[in-house]
Amino acid sequence: MQAQAPAQVSQAGRASAALVERGKYLAQAGDCIACHTAPGGKVFAGNRAMPTPFGTLYAPNITPDPATGIGSWSADDFFRMMRSGRSRNGELLYPAMPFASYTKVTRADSDAIFAYLRSVPPVRLKSRGHELRFPYNNRSLLIGWRTLYFKEGEYVPDRTRSTEWNRGAYLVQGLGHCAMCHTPINALGGSSQERAFQGGLIPMQNWYAPSLTSNKEAGLGTWEIQDIVDLLQKGISRRGTVYGPMAEVTYNSLQYMSDADVRAMAVYLKSLPADRPVNADPAAAPTRANVAQQFSRGRRVYAAQCASCHGADGRGMPPHYPPLADNQSITMRSAVNPIRMVLNGGYPPGTRRNPMPYGMPPFAHEMSNGDVAAVVTYIRTAWGNRGAAVTAQEVDALRAATVE
Repeated sequence: MQAQAPAQVSQAGRASAALVERGKYLAQAGDCIACHTAPGGKVFAGNRAMPTPFGTLYAPNITPDPATGIGSWSADDFFRMMRSGRSRNGELLYPAMPFASYTKVTRADSDAIFAYLRSVPPVRLKSRGHELRFPYNNRSLLIGWRTLYFKEGEYVPDRTRSTEWNRGAYLVQGLGHCAMCHTPINALGGSSQERAFQGGLIPMQNWYAPSLTSNKEAGLGTWEIQDIVDLLQKGISRRGTVYGPMAEVTYNSLQYMSDADVRAMAVYLKSLPADRPVNADPAAAPTRANVAQQFSRGRRVYAAQCASCHGADGRGMPPHYPPLADNQSITMRSAVNPIRMVLNGGYPPGTRRNPMPYGMPPFAHEMSNGDVAAVVTYIRTAWGNRGAAVTAQEVDALRAATVE
């Protein structure tokens, strides 16, 4: 019996290491680092500020420090938080923590994430208190919010669907918490299941998360599965490029996920019901939109600043310089994203499969609000695109909002 003990210990150690590694993978799938690591701070030490329409929330320390982190928590405590949205002491969590999605996570996956978090270096750093306006600083009001918008319970597989589809649904609806950004948020900070994935403005980041159910926005009904996989995993594909908050998701999370899991997510996302047909009418949008003057000004700006990369015909040089003609992200009902890109520029994330991405320089310093409005109007209405015109006032509001 004694001779077998070292082998038994070794086997237990290997199992523990495997559990921690699986937990790391799942924590990446959940993009935990994005909220729980402040810029320049220690990993998972918390205190990252999250501005909201109700005030500023600060993510807690989730390192295994027993005094200021989760070092004194048990696996049961952690699972109860994931499933019910309540802290170890029973305190209701604010829904910036995506417990409405994490409630779908299995006990086994929760235990693996907890094992991983217990393995990271502990950091002694007290979590900063939230700074919310009255009455939102009254946690008892969360009872009403939870009644309206929170349904507790693990993901239930759809027996009429494939194993791959269900895996994708579990990841998208659960750990990926994709609906948090891609579903409209009302004045109470809630979103209804009936409008899931229909797109909405992300107020704390001044970006628009497009509808995943509309083929006029980011609906994927006409995309090939591989193009969806490439966009999620690499950050670029033949059909589009990720920028802004989605670039962070790809950088922190999706690039590390397995080919099988990303494909499963793509299969599920492609299956979301389309609420609008693809608009293939090539009629001249500028005439119908009555923006002839802006169109002419925008065409001049485009020729001087944009055509060298995106082409005079708007076809670009994909995947590095994306096309603007017939580009759903350009013609969405919200013009926030193309305005942000012209003002602030941006790069796709540097990923393992696209380590040296091409980017776009900012033009805020050399273009007036009128020029930005004109060129965005031009790309939203040229080449058969059917977006609406943009005003200088819209540009000015975003210019002011994005000043650091």
